[in-house]
Amino acid sequence: MDSDTKSGFDNEVDSKESAFYLDAAKYWEQVPPTVDGMLGGLSSISDIDLKGSQRFLNSIYQLVECPGKERALDGGAGIGRITQGFLMKNFPVVDLVEQDRHFLEEGKKSLKPTNHRGQFFNIGLQKFTPENCVYDIMWVQWVLGHLTDEDLISFLRRCKLGLKPRGLIVLKENLTSSGEVEMDNTDSSVTRPHALVVELIKKAGLRIIKEQKQQRFPSDLYERKKKRNTATANLKHS
Repeated sequence: MDSDTKSGFDNEVDSKESAFYLDAAKYWEQVPPTVDGMLGGLSSISDIDLKGSQRFLNSIYQLVECPGKERALDGGAGIGRITQGFLMKNFPVVDLVEQDRHFLEEGKKSLKPTNHRGQFFNIGLQKFTPENCVYDIMWVQWVLGHLTDEDLISFLRRCKLGLKPRGLIVLKENLTSSGEVEMDNTDSSVTRPHALVVELIKKAGLRIIKEQKQQRFPSDLYERKKKRNTATANLKHS
């Protein structure tokens, strides 16, 4: 078989992956560009989430080899809730990456009256390639479930190139406690178990240096959100 020719199985896989991304894009196109929309009707947890993230970020800067504080990336930024909520309080420059155009436009609008400095990238993480060696922190939250395993590994590998020498990637994600991957057909996303996330991180050539569970979320969050534990991992070159 010619090396450039795909088998029927490969074409079927590509088709399924395309549908996975297209279905997610269609879902988010119908979601209002509000905090409530970004959090699936759970805007009440936004403040708790941001405070927990700030505490985790503070702990990063207690590390011996901590990153700088010049530039951050908000991956899967939506309307800029995380950028405005706490990243801008820690970094003078914050870039936003978001594939949904109407979310990004709302983010630009809400950040315009502020002292925000940074770029806006209208592209999905599965296609995003950061500039080399520019970020101290790359913060990626509640979006990796919209990437296939292969694209997640590739994304993290590209992120490595975007980090400064002491830069870190922070992943804040929902995890299943069942040990299984759980599919959400509503928004075309998956929630992975901790073991699989760790495996994918290692395949990307990264190692975890710190993990912490988000505290003070409602006890019935799983029933309301259909997702479970939230953990934050700090990643650096292996």
